[in-house]
This record gives sequence, C-alpha cells and structure tokens, in this order.
Amino acid sequence: MNYSKYIPLYLLLLVIGIGTAQNLDKKIDAIIAKEYPEDGPGISLLVAKDGKPIYRKAFGMANLELQVPLKPENVFELGSITKQFTAVSILMLQEQGKLKITDEITKYIPDYPTLNKTITIYHLLNHTSGIKSYTDLVNFQSTARLDKTPSEIIDVFKNEPMDFEPGEKFRYNNSGYILLGYIIEQVSGVSYQEFINKNIFKPLGMKHSYYGNNSDIIPNRAAGYKMDSDGYANSDYLSMSLPYAAGSLMSTIDDLLKWQNAINSNKLISKESLDSAIHGSELNNSEHIPYGFGWGEQDVKGSKGYGHGGGIFGYTTNEIYFPKENIYVVGLTNCNCKSVGATTVKVAALALGKPFPTMADVVKVDINELNKWVGNYRFEDGALRIIYIKDGQLISQRQGSNEFKIYPLGNNRFMFEDGTIEYLFSGENGKRKVEMTTQNGKTTGEETEDVEPIQNSKYSEINVPIETLKIYTGEYELAPNFILTITQENDGLFAQATGQPKIQIYPFEEDKFFYKVVDAQLTFNINKDGISESVVLHQNGNNIPGNRKN
Repeated sequence: MNYSKYIPLYLLLLVIGIGTAQNLDKKIDAIIAKEYPEDGPGISLLVAKDGKPIYRKAFGMANLELQVPLKPENVFELGSITKQFTAVSILMLQEQGKLKITDEITKYIPDYPTLNKTITIYHLLNHTSGIKSYTDLVNFQSTARLDKTPSEIIDVFKNEPMDFEPGEKFRYNNSGYILLGYIIEQVSGVSYQEFINKNIFKPLGMKHSYYGNNSDIIPNRAAGYKMDSDGYANSDYLSMSLPYAAGSLMSTIDDLLKWQNAINSNKLISKESLDSAIHGSELNNSEHIPYGFGWGEQDVKGSKGYGHGGGIFGYTTNEIYFPKENIYVVGLTNCNCKSVGATTVKVAALALGKPFPTMADVVKVDINELNKWVGNYRFEDGALRIIYIKDGQLISQRQGSNEFKIYPLGNNRFMFEDGTIEYLFSGENGKRKVEMTTQNGKTTGEETEDVEPIQNSKYSEINVPIETLKIYTGEYELAPNFILTITQENDGLFAQATGQPKIQIYPFEEDKFFYKVVDAQLTFNINKDGISESVVLHQNGNNIPGNRKN
C-alpha cells in the first residue's frame, strides 16, 4: 500500500525544506573547509534569509597557542566595517537637524587647513575629499603602537598636500572617517565611543559589540594573526585609538545581523537616508561611483546588493546584503593572511541560488570544439589574452603573464579553477568575442590579429639583486578586499591583484617597477629598517596607495 498519499502536505514541504537547508550547509561547508583548515586561524560565517540565520558556523582556531576552536560567538575586530556605523551616525545627526552633509567641514573644525578648497561632509563620506589618507603615510607603521587622541591623529595628516580637488576623484581614504568621528563628537557633545554605545549598540541589543580596546577583558575575543616567512604569527600591535571612527569597532556575526536588520527596518535612519548611503554617489562631473556613505554597491551574478569589507592588523571582514532576495552574508576572520571577500561572495552566490561553478561541473568537450576559440583577444582595458591548446587543455594567457588552464562547462563556456572567473565565447560564424566575468564585473575581448606584447617604452629595465626583490614580496591592500600580492619567482617579481592574473613587473629603479603589458607602475616605500611598508600603483593618472598586510 502507498502510504505517501496520507502524509499531510505541510509535512512534505517541511521535509523538502530541511533537505534544501542541509544541501546548502554541505555546499558552504565544502567552500569554507577548503579555505580555512582546522589547525589555523579561521572564520565565523553567517547567512541570513528574511532576517533569520539559515547558516551559522565557525571554522579554525580562535587561539592557536591555547588550541581553542573558533565558535560563532567569538568577537572580532571589524576594521572598515566600522565606517557603516560612522556614516549612519552622521545621517542620524542630520535627521535630528544638527548638521547637513552639504556643510563645509570648517563649520565643525574651524582651524582645519582646507587650502581654500570647499570640503564638505559629503566628500568625507564617499572618499572624494582629496585629503591624504593617514594610513598611506610612510611613517604610519612605525607609529602604530602609539595612543593618540582624535585631534592628534588629525594633526598627522592635516598639513599634507591634497591628492586632488574635492569631488573630482574617488580614492579610498581613512582620514575622511577620522574627521567624521571628530565631527560627531563636536556636534553630539560626547565621545565617538559613547555615541555609538548609546545610540546604536544599546538600543539594538548588540551586547557583544565594543569600541576596540587592547587592555580590557573582552569575553570570547578571537586572537588576531598574520602570516610571515615561518608560518602563522601573532599580529602586530595596533593602538585601537588610531583606527578610531574609520576602523576601531569589534563585534560578532550575530550582532552584525541585528545591525543589518535594524538598517533594513529603518530603526536608526529613514529609508530616504539609507537610499542615499547605499546606491553609490557622484563626482563633480556627475559621474557615478559605486561607493556611497559607508557602503559600496555589490553585484553577484546579477543580484544587486551593498556591503563593505575591512582589513586591520590580525583580522579581515566582509559583509553583503541583497535587498530583493533579503539575504545577508557576513564573514569575520582572525588572520590578515587572506581576504575573506572572495569567500563571502562564493557563499552569497550559493545562498542566492546562483552558485559559482566548481570542478565537479566540468564537462568533456571535443578537441574540435576547443579549437573554435583558439586565437588572440583584445579586451576593453587594452589587455591582450591568448587562447591556445596545450596537451589537450585550453589555456588562457594574458600577454606577459602566466598561463592558466580553463575548464569547459559547455562548448563555449569555460571557468578558471576557483570558479570565480568565467569565459563565454561567441561569434563562431564571424568575428569572435569572449565575455569575461569576474567578481568585479564583466569585460569583453574581441578577436584581433595582434600577437606582439604591449611594451611600455617609457622605462628601461635595470638589474636588481635577488635579495632586494625579496623585500617587496607580500600583500598590499589597495582597497577593502582588493589585494595586490607581490611574489618572487626565480629572478623575477610578479604582481597579482584580486580576481586578476599574475603579471611580471620589471625594475626601472631599485624601488620602482613597471608593467610591460599595461601602462602602469609600482613604487614601493621602504622604511629605515629596510622593510617595504606600502606600495603606490600609478595607472590612468591615478596614484593608488596600499599598505602592506603581512
């Protein structure tokens, strides 16, 4: 007898729901386990749907020396996710009539030297002020242990030359959020820490969130780590007074869900204020930029969202919210040895039902089908990528860079091994094209007869000792979750940005290198101890600084 017809429909739906949830758990577990081994620093990860957790786990160790495993309740330093709280605080004060984001900053900091420029709160919020970021100054690392008041931090950068005219460019800038914290104090009459505690943490029940402190006993604090040549090491000491309103808050995945739910329900600021913060902003020429106020626009396989990442001594963080699907993903790690951004994007894609492909999705394609796409393709940024077959395997190689195997997902669709970069070929009956999709968007390459590498003729390569090249190796953060990794292979130096291929760079001075495949250069800043503290990427008229992360 078939008893299934007697099973109530709601029970069948419940069984289906449980099976789907378990399947999602297994897939997320597989991603995390591959990237965060049990015996190393780890990650606390939460996925929420409609404001409630559907995945909540931790992997790895909270303390390597004591062999204490991580748990979801662990507290992490948030780094630049702090900027969300600062931006919302400013918008709260605006709704209370205590300031306007169109106000010039000298209304609240009268003695700030603006060099006759009009710098507004708006410029601070969206990183378009042109003020020099204090974390990019050469001496930042050497003073990281020193406690400073907000005024003393401002004194460090206020007399530095401007990078550009206010509103003319976007350049991620921690100094702007230091100034915002100071303005919050001037307007509210209380410290930034007290304002956040009184107006955000306590009303929302964020009982495990703090303004960072190195001496207080903070229950469940996860120890922070870095990676050096000998393996994992305790992170360098950083006075938590220095990140201030740009990066000093600490929290848990559960408290951050409370925060996101409050943002969604307009408990702290109105929908109008939130919209102004999450949908990007504009430069003086009306050009749209994806960064708004404390949040940046996100796109994962066509699903639009907003979020922010953070990186600070010993920790990396990232969170993304998708309004249409009402899905929130947050990942907190206790090592700045790798960016958590790629991990949260992969998990978000799973939760959205748009998973990135894996090696399990690779199919077998006839060699004649592979041959259809062999050729040279010139991309929108000028890069030349060569597609060819080697040992029966389709290869993609950017001119001047390393070769990468690409795996078929169909006759005209291919993926790189980690699944976050895909190629979609078309136009077999005419001029062929390839659409490349990465975490940063899409770009198209068209078939070309070009075969010669693009040579940067402005510079002449010089010889630099191998021992000197070693100084520059490491990871440099050009923006939250956008890392430039410098590696040495034999007698050459290579640069690889997040989501991009590895490219060789060549010295034209001992601390200056150039790319041969694009018009770009790197300048490394060496401190008195002979350590490379930071790098500046010079490209398309921009000078993008990045501090060393390890």
